[in-house]
Amino acid sequence: MKDSNSGIKIIITIAFMIFLIVLVTNSTKILKNSTEVYIVANGSLSYEEPVEGYVIRDEVVLQGENYKNGMVQILSDGEKASKGQSVFRYYSNNEENILAKINELDEQINELIENDSISSLLSSDIASIENQIEDTINSMYDLNYLQKIQENKNKIEAYISRKAQITGFSSPSDSYIRTLAEQRSALENDLAAGSEVISAPESGLASYRVDGLEEILKVDNFDYLTSELLKSFDLKVGAVIPLSNERGKIVNNFECYIAVPTDSERATSAKVGDKLVLRFSNTDEVKAEISYIKDEGKNRILVFKISEDVAELVEYRKISFDIIWWKYTGWKVSNSSLIEEDDGTYVERKRAGFTEKILVKVLRQNDTYSIVENYEDDELRELGYTDEQISEMSKIKLYDEIVVYQ
Repeated sequence: MKDSNSGIKIIITIAFMIFLIVLVTNSTKILKNSTEVYIVANGSLSYEEPVEGYVIRDEVVLQGENYKNGMVQILSDGEKASKGQSVFRYYSNNEENILAKINELDEQINELIENDSISSLLSSDIASIENQIEDTINSMYDLNYLQKIQENKNKIEAYISRKAQITGFSSPSDSYIRTLAEQRSALENDLAAGSEVISAPESGLASYRVDGLEEILKVDNFDYLTSELLKSFDLKVGAVIPLSNERGKIVNNFECYIAVPTDSERATSAKVGDKLVLRFSNTDEVKAEISYIKDEGKNRILVFKISEDVAELVEYRKISFDIIWWKYTGWKVSNSSLIEEDDGTYVERKRAGFTEKILVKVLRQNDTYSIVENYEDDELRELGYTDEQISEMSKIKLYDEIVVYQ
């Protein structure tokens, strides 16, 4: 009799445990129920890493014998130079007196331009210069960096001088403006005859921002790079390289490199040849490729090669930017709407008071959202679905209402 009672107790205990399991399972489902919905919309997810990097360029420094005399820019900073073109010249003897006379002539020419009908004969070159002057003046309103203000002031003076020169020779041959322009040209010839002119050994961007690192940070082989070397330069992020009054350089305007010391988890799995996107502080997103990697224990140095925004980086040696390791665009849904089952991931669509589960493929996911898409028919066949089953399966669409679980 005792054995019979014991058996009954065991059966009752097992039944009770089964009841509890069913109750808990059903309670969980009840708790997950929600009246909230998420509208399927186009969106994007990305994995980004903020970093600091050192700009390395293919650049040739130009310096003549008379560099102590000071220099005059022939090409503006950032202007394109062709091979053999004059870039700048060093001051000659009696330079100050000649320049003073040229400035006086510029003032006279510009005064005559304002009061003469010659303004109606201005060429497109003059119109372009006037636009450059106006743009430069407008850009100075928000500046609080003394060096940049002075640089812009010098630009304006150069534009005004060029305007006077072009306008003078656009005047009739017997006009007073033309006479002043010819006097100005003769003075410029006197300057050129007694000065040392430096030409571009190859084509590229003319720059006068020389920081002394051009001969250290080379692009032919990056084996010399170390984190300690880069730190030793003691550079400030975003600092503009000052203009030199002794040297210039020609910079390759087609490509440059950015060296980044990092110990991030993502960087440890990066490989040479990986293609990704960099986002600079001006919000430009440019394509990049990892061209070199050096391992330094827990740290790595990644060297990115870019062929966009090269001219915009000429002013800087150390910059901050974002590495966008990956970015996916597609249908964006809340992670709380995903239902994980043994045969895949589903969402529950709500339409006209009815709900149905739809199988979806998750492309990328972060802590809050996922980018999903429908499976192709061939993919579903590989997963074991028949053509009949595939034809009966629903597809997720833009603006569908997806149930969100709490």
